[in-house]
Amino acid sequence: MVKQELIQRSPVRIFEKSIHGGLKAGEIGIIVSQSGVGKTSVLVQIALDKLLQGKKVIHVSFTQHTGYVLAWYEDIFDEFINKKNLENAWDVKNEVIKNRVLMNFNQDGMSGDQILKSLRAMIVEGGFAAEAIIVDGFDFSRMERERLAKARDFAKEQGIEFWYSCTVKGEAPGYDKHHIPLLIKDYMDLVEVVIVLEPKPDHIKLSVSKDRDAYNPESMALKLDPKTLLILEG
Repeated sequence: MVKQELIQRSPVRIFEKSIHGGLKAGEIGIIVSQSGVGKTSVLVQIALDKLLQGKKVIHVSFTQHTGYVLAWYEDIFDEFINKKNLENAWDVKNEVIKNRVLMNFNQDGMSGDQILKSLRAMIVEGGFAAEAIIVDGFDFSRMERERLAKARDFAKEQGIEFWYSCTVKGEAPGYDKHHIPLLIKDYMDLVEVVIVLEPKPDHIKLSVSKDRDAYNPESMALKLDPKTLLILEG
């Protein structure tokens, strides 16, 4: 399979269609689930899809060393190669690596302003014109409204989309009537898209809890394979 065909037939096309074409520049999306369900995998697949299209992505990790994140990219890319018989896989992989920057921060050690300053230095002074920023492992129980508002302003200023992961804790985490986690409910005016991952007996379901002004939970007609955590058509 050639790269363009892989892009066109990717389940990420269905993912984007389910949220009216995907995130736009200046918008924030959040992938929500309990720990270990597949948030990082979904974020990496969103990022890889953009990288395959020649777009630049910055992946920010708060909980793991960059080696852990690199392993996710390696494993998922290798799964693509094995399943789709991608032509010129080595050349494509080199292109992906060239267009990706991994950054690791300690949430205790750096303020939101310092992190945005580092991102600005990479994008503006460093000339790395990223179109998307993936933020993985941020503890939303410690989120402050001003911090998220500044991230959104930065996204608008730079013309970048922001994807966050959010872990809800406990055996019965709290959701409101729209299936929005109570943990992030107060920030919904700053967030365009919320997607919830729900473990089922033989798969992991993806559903949209918020899509701009719409709050009706709706299935994305997608699922995660519980073994590979790849996005599949549902």
